[in-house]
Amino acid sequence: MDVYQISVDLKPGVRDHQFVTALDSYLGGLKAEGRIESWRLLRRKLGLGIAALGEFQVLIETRDLAQLDAAFVAASRRDEPVENAHYGVNSLVANFQAGLYRDFPDSHRRHGEERF
Repeated sequence: MDVYQISVDLKPGVRDHQFVTALDSYLGGLKAEGRIESWRLLRRKLGLGIAALGEFQVLIETRDLAQLDAAFVAASRRDEPVENAHYGVNSLVANFQAGLYRDFPDSHRRHGEERF
């Protein structure tokens, strides 16, 4: 599994439930179309966490980079219905940061032959 991690804060005046609804519309649609496997929304608890990473973390799971690329293609077309749902999320957030992670250790990795 590959995990695309998005860190954001909400823009001033945006209610948390607005964000949840918009995110579910966008990512729920991508999941229903098979463009992603799953997604989760995490929120900093008790003020604990690294401030620079934002209050919210969105974790989007895909089988592999090919599936993630297909999701990016769907978003980058800028056509409906994805564009409206994508804008519905982006218009609510600030301080966007993203990272890409994978399950580790890799299932295909061989052990004992490393040269470093």
